[in-house]
Amino acid sequence: MKAAVFREVNKPMEVEEIEVSKPGPREVLVRTAAAGVCHSDMHFFNGTYPGRLPVVLGHESAGIVEQVGSDVNYVKPGDHVITCLSVFCGHCEDCLTGHMSLCQEPEVRRGHDEEPRLSHGGAMMNQFANLGSFAEQMLVHEHAIVKVREDMPLDRAALIGCGVTTGVGAVIHTAAVEPGATVAVIGLGGVGLSCVNGAAIAGASRIIAVDMVASKLELARKFGATDVVDASAGDPVGQVMEMTGGGVHYSFEAIGLKVTTEQAFQMLRRGGTATVIGMIPPGQMVSLHGPDFLMEKTIQGSMMGSNRFRVDMPRFVDFYLQGKLHLDDMISSRIKLEDVTDALLALESGEVARNVIMFE
Repeated sequence: MKAAVFREVNKPMEVEEIEVSKPGPREVLVRTAAAGVCHSDMHFFNGTYPGRLPVVLGHESAGIVEQVGSDVNYVKPGDHVITCLSVFCGHCEDCLTGHMSLCQEPEVRRGHDEEPRLSHGGAMMNQFANLGSFAEQMLVHEHAIVKVREDMPLDRAALIGCGVTTGVGAVIHTAAVEPGATVAVIGLGGVGLSCVNGAAIAGASRIIAVDMVASKLELARKFGATDVVDASAGDPVGQVMEMTGGGVHYSFEAIGLKVTTEQAFQMLRRGGTATVIGMIPPGQMVSLHGPDFLMEKTIQGSMMGSNRFRVDMPRFVDFYLQGKLHLDDMISSRIKLEDVTDALLALESGEVARNVIMFE
């Protein structure tokens, strides 16, 4: 099959012919229909986060089941599915206490003594996030997919595989935003726009979108933002504090920077909660003003929106088909697999929400 192979940091990926194994026990072979190009892929492409090379990147995807291995009874060939990087085992402490997105059990991957799922010329090829969706096919554990209704367009469905679940989930699961609350979202990529959309669905009374790109601020209004703050036109914390008369109940950092994480905490009102979604680079420390904790302000992280994706994603599909999730507006362009490197580099400009790779 054809796949975009990542072999060296900051070097363009070439589309290569690689080999994919047959499905083993509890494994599913999926024909990739669409794959979103997410900033998380960029973090590994530019070396911000280290990874094992060579690897097939990509993790935000949807497709159609081609084959199933033994012991698989959840899906069958022909089923439409969305993938999720938070593959779960179903029986560890994290899974059994309702924190499936934190599961790290190795059994969802093949062992070192087994034939690799992907290879090239007999050499092992790694799968990013146990998925590797920048390829025509994905061989995954059955707990990496969720079955969805067939009237859902698969290019829009792919977005639910990461950005939507991460952003909306951070609002409704991690932070548990209640109706009438005030919300600020810093960073308006795919995840940030999904946060804005999730806050609107949750019934927030005021949703303040913060970014430095005018086109994204305008786009955020389509997703439910009631107010926008241009961070390039002055201190965003001061602007939010003035607009709200003392800060928001909930803030969300959707970029992954030290400065914006600190800003998210600073723009809280008394008793407020800041949720950090962005991937802050390893080694970076965040500084917070100690006395703020006496005001019962909270800062917390979120992994993939604290999802229960087998439950959440079909609901998000319904939300889209009911007109509540604005996925059509999130897609900046539809591209071919060979354009993936350019799509990753476009994320650095801050102008793009999501480019989606479409497979024939």
